[in-house]
Amino acid sequence: MSNSLLSLLPAGLAVERVVVHPDRVVFAVRARAATAPCPLCKRRSHRVHSRYTRHLGDLPWQGRIGRLDLRVRRFRCSTPRCPRRIFAERLPEVVLPRVRRTVRLAEAQRRIALHAGGESGARLADRLAMPVSGDTLLRLIRAVPIEPAPPARVIGIDDWAWRRGQRYGTIIVDLERNRPIDLLPDRQGDTVAAWLKDHPGTEIVARDRAGSYADGIRTGAPDALQVSDRWHLLRNLNDAVARVLDRHHRDLRAATAAATATSKASDVPPSTPSASEPSVMPVPEPSHPDRHAIRRARFDEVMALHQRNWPIKRIARTLGLNPKTVRRWLRSGQLPTWDQRSRGSAVDVHAEYLHQRWNEGCRNAAQLWEEIRRRGFRGQLRTVQRWVRRLRGADPSSSGTEPCGRLWKMPSKRRAAWFVVADYETIDTTEQRFVEALIAASPELGRIIALARAFNGMVRYQQAERLDSWLAAAKDTALAGFADGLVRDLAAIRAALSLPWSTGPVEGQISYLKTIKRTMSGRAKFDLLRHRVLEAA
Repeated sequence: MSNSLLSLLPAGLAVERVVVHPDRVVFAVRARAATAPCPLCKRRSHRVHSRYTRHLGDLPWQGRIGRLDLRVRRFRCSTPRCPRRIFAERLPEVVLPRVRRTVRLAEAQRRIALHAGGESGARLADRLAMPVSGDTLLRLIRAVPIEPAPPARVIGIDDWAWRRGQRYGTIIVDLERNRPIDLLPDRQGDTVAAWLKDHPGTEIVARDRAGSYADGIRTGAPDALQVSDRWHLLRNLNDAVARVLDRHHRDLRAATAAATATSKASDVPPSTPSASEPSVMPVPEPSHPDRHAIRRARFDEVMALHQRNWPIKRIARTLGLNPKTVRRWLRSGQLPTWDQRSRGSAVDVHAEYLHQRWNEGCRNAAQLWEEIRRRGFRGQLRTVQRWVRRLRGADPSSSGTEPCGRLWKMPSKRRAAWFVVADYETIDTTEQRFVEALIAASPELGRIIALARAFNGMVRYQQAERLDSWLAAAKDTALAGFADGLVRDLAAIRAALSLPWSTGPVEGQISYLKTIKRTMSGRAKFDLLRHRVLEAA
């Protein structure tokens, strides 16, 4: 056997023979050392009593299952007073006592279990020529204790659902290292307090607005600075504004009607054709120079907004572009070139039939698509929809027969609250008109909306110096209850408006925790889940 092949075997073993079977490779091996130490008195002995063979699973060899037939010697202890008269030689680097797999095979299978779970890990291990049962993989996870995490100065705490609405746990994340350091079986304040007492050294704790966590932190780490999460602050603001809007249903309907009327008025074409005009013909698309001019204008707007340090997603949302397109334009730094050829439309072959059906009163794009498909058209529905949209734009009498002329639906209280709080750049023109009509509908609502937007800007841009004046302004309004809740947690709110820490990274770790939990196929007991989450980190 070559030396390179022998080097792949565990150290300290000598190979006596190799037997190759169709599905496995068996190595008959023995220990190289002539003596062995007694496990009790540690004195080495060379007096061999007997021998026996251990059959051990090992790493695969060239796609075949690997097995070691280890010849183990029993020795007589040379110490007269040692209670262990006969002992077997130990090879801790190769195999542990009373185990039927080598140390390196057990570690490989355990890594598979940590990443793939029990049953799915067993299927993967079988394909890798390391067959093992799913239950054994779970035992391998539990067999190794979790190493304690290093002390964390800044941590984030949040809850996660075992079963939504019924049972919850707590995850603790080191925000400086962005890795989970522990899982707790519930979300009680006493449990959090006990954990903090057992892990001193915490200086800053980011949390949500839950009172139980705040009480637990005050008890377990009284000197730690608590930081309220900014996303939860905005969510609480949205809920408070939704409760206010729930008492102004009439104003919401009036604002919806005003926004819809303004939208319909802006959509009316400047002139309408007379009844004596011939049958409606499709409006031609803008010529290539016009389309290129539009694209050039959009490109110039993208570059101008980029110079003002706007993020890519905001530029795309404002200009109605795909973020990938914006990113590609910014990366190239110059105006792209487009194909100058006129390709027409695949629907033009059936134009005469479509004009006939349109004049007969059929204005449904899906029905027209089905009809021309039976006549040999192989295009997609959206191609016909674009062609019909051009017809509809030339025929104002059909504007009320299709979704393009439908009324704008009144938003729910929560969505209307989001329109109120959101930046103008993130909502469309109709939604902006809705908010403006809502402000004009009631002086009280106008004041509430102004306060909500001021708080939104204060949180987004972390302007802690504006908090006291905002609380004073909101004291005598419908947002007084929301302001009182902020006062009760004032220190954590000030920290949230001045420090960079939040529970955002904790939410990301919760998403990964849920992924692991769902792959465990109902076997997600707390100890197994804790092993997999913490060791994967």
